[in-house]
Amino acid sequence: MTGVAAIDCGTNSIRLLIADVVFLGDDEVQVVDADRRMEIVRLGQGVDESGAFAPQALERTFEALRGYAEAIEAHGIELGPDTVRMVATSATRDAGNRQEFVDGVREILGVEPEVVTGLDEAELSFVGATAELEAQAADGESDGDFTTPFLVVDIGGGSTEFVLGGVGEAEDEELVRASLSVNIGCVRMTERHLRSDPPTREQVEAATADIDAALDEVEKVVPLREAGSVVCVAGTATTVAGIALDLPEYDSERIHHSRVSAEDLERITGELLASRHAERSEIGVMHPGRVDVIGAGALVLSRVLARTGADHFTASEHDILDGVAWSLIAPE
Repeated sequence: MTGVAAIDCGTNSIRLLIADVVFLGDDEVQVVDADRRMEIVRLGQGVDESGAFAPQALERTFEALRGYAEAIEAHGIELGPDTVRMVATSATRDAGNRQEFVDGVREILGVEPEVVTGLDEAELSFVGATAELEAQAADGESDGDFTTPFLVVDIGGGSTEFVLGGVGEAEDEELVRASLSVNIGCVRMTERHLRSDPPTREQVEAATADIDAALDEVEKVVPLREAGSVVCVAGTATTVAGIALDLPEYDSERIHHSRVSAEDLERITGELLASRHAERSEIGVMHPGRVDVIGAGALVLSRVLARTGADHFTASEHDILDGVAWSLIAPE
């Protein structure tokens, strides 16, 4: 048994997965979660307006990474490119002072953050989110609940990624059929439009128009309505799922692969957009760092699901982090 560490740095949060790799023989490998963490650092604070990382945002991120480095080493994993991989998305693409960010990460982790291409990000997210579902379908464990193609939707702070793909009948079929990233993340939509608490009707209408225009562009590349199963990853989707389940506190095991109906999503989105900061902060599953952006995230999610025509989405706790971990185990 050995171990690897994957780090995903987005606009709003930075996340860590430490995974044990168990070799079972006959080229069979099992990946077991050893530690999974998330910190809200808001790295992308103000980037949409200023074009640069704020000094305090960089320091919050570096402080979180120092804690992650300690956890990785405590698990017996040596920091370095063979065992640690960090991907950075959205805000890192936009920031003019990204070199300061890169230098700080290298000093702490011994590796540079990778601003992966859109296709690489899509493939990593897709593998992380769907590997279990495809295995279940192949083993007959899912009772036909999940059908391909899968549409994986990753709502981040600065952007939202759409990936359509899955194992088809032809062996040479590409894993990812189509993918696109558009700038309609929860932080970006909040900063652009939803500035009141709660937001005004006019603000919500402006955000909705912005989101819908982006989805028009997505549909030129990704055929959203062809999805057999809609799988949504990251904090917006899992928080909404926790609310739909009426959980008293965040429970990743219950949230993972839970379903949220389109009706429940519309109801929850309306409630979040109509509530004040203090009311949202009292929701049991709500992370403090998501309180001010969850309304925008839920609005993005609701518009996406409506565009697909699906009657529900499946929330997944496994996402690009798991794909990054797999890339260290089987780099080819």
